[in-house]
Amino acid sequence: MSTKAFHEEEGIEKGLRFLQTNQNKILVGISTLVLLIAGWYGYNEYVKKPNEEKAADALFKSQGYFTLDSSRLVLNGDGQSKGVLYVMRTFSGTKAANLAKYYAGISYLHLGEYANAVKYLEDFSTNAPQIQLLAYGNLGDAYAELNKKDQAVTAYLKAAHHFEKDESNSSEYLFRAALLSETMGKSSEALELYKELKEKYPKTEKGYQADKFINRLSVQKD
Repeated sequence: MSTKAFHEEEGIEKGLRFLQTNQNKILVGISTLVLLIAGWYGYNEYVKKPNEEKAADALFKSQGYFTLDSSRLVLNGDGQSKGVLYVMRTFSGTKAANLAKYYAGISYLHLGEYANAVKYLEDFSTNAPQIQLLAYGNLGDAYAELNKKDQAVTAYLKAAHHFEKDESNSSEYLFRAALLSETMGKSSEALELYKELKEKYPKTEKGYQADKFINRLSVQKD
């Protein structure tokens, strides 16, 4: 027998001995893996998907009230259908429950309950850039109403820079950040934001208005 063949045979024997010695552990490991895969599949098919569907159904009526700007009905429902607060409590972790946070935050903002607006808008996030932009912007409004001006400016800037293809909303929130900074006595920061507004969004309404703010602050600076 050649040396190479001898080593190959020896390796096979070692492998067989290892399998014989550890076969129970190996079988347990395989069984555990199979159970994990089966459990993951079962959870997705029989728990997660039905839960997502139920949550979406529960949210449907609230979405209609949201478009009608009926904030109390959005939050609490109409007696027959449930509101977004119910969706968040009952279907936590679903996409619908996450979207319900957005609806709740905007509704509380409209009702003047600014602390609740901050609570839900801060906890909301989405991959839809235009919706996230609006969430940041409305969060800025809620902070501003609570006189938390630094947080408001931060939120406005997040909105302005999140999805710049939406020039109308981006320019609006950049303007709000600049104006609020100016009222806080941060003239240099405000001036730079007005200049950014003029440079990025010259064709928007706020872009057209930027010159007068730039000129006023430039004169004050001189």
